[in-house]
Amino acid sequence: MSLSLKQQRHQRKIARIEARLNPEQKRRIEYAARLKGTSLSDFMVLSADDAAARAIQEHEVWTLAGRDRDLFVRALLNPPAPSARMKAAAQRYKRRLGTL
Repeated sequence: MSLSLKQQRHQRKIARIEARLNPEQKRRIEYAARLKGTSLSDFMVLSADDAAARAIQEHEVWTLAGRDRDLFVRALLNPPAPSARMKAAAQRYKRRLGTL
């Protein structure tokens, strides 16, 4: 659950990050912060936080389309019989758990 901008501002800020920018990056980021009507620090924190949330979602969420989606759904609905290697792996796993 994300916090509103007001809630984020009222949280106690105790951690610090530094970044080295080339002059063009610094000018562009300062300009973008002014356009948004926010401080440079708030703009950078919110932008980095948004980028972090997107990166996490892209890493943790699979999106399948077309052929990949169809193959995945078919495998779920009609799973293939386990191979000899799969059965052996399941037996090893059960032994490790002590359920055999």
